[in-house]
Amino acid sequence: MDYNLASVPSLISHIHTLSAEFTGRRLAEKGNFVSSHGFILYLLSQRGRMKMGEVAQVINRNKSTTTVLIKKLRDEGLIKEEADESDSRMKYVSLTDKGKEYNTLTSAISRELLETYYKGFSPDEKDELLRLLVKLNGNIDATDSKK
Repeated sequence: MDYNLASVPSLISHIHTLSAEFTGRRLAEKGNFVSSHGFILYLLSQRGRMKMGEVAQVINRNKSTTTVLIKKLRDEGLIKEEADESDSRMKYVSLTDKGKEYNTLTSAISRELLETYYKGFSPDEKDELLRLLVKLNGNIDATDSKK
């Protein structure tokens, strides 16, 4: 397909889909996981313990979808859930030792995806791409937050 300025949203969507499929294929080789599972594991490795609602917000999924994703990871022994001491309705999730080990695999998949993304890019081109995407993201965030 030939892309032009008007098709930038379509191109971004296409890249997102291909990235999710890439990650999903790699994760499927190691179990019955999807890219959102990998993203949750990555988040928890970076932030430690998180509220379920925070996870839903960051992965851009509704709470019921996030609950299903979390349940799968919990059933596989990769994360644990804990109730808040002052409000038992509030749930926190964090990585188990097994989840930390599995995160090594997801990190390798992420590195492989990044290598694929940046093949043939100079360091300056990578920096420029990041700068432009951050700017584009800011524009969308600013518009979305006005609702």
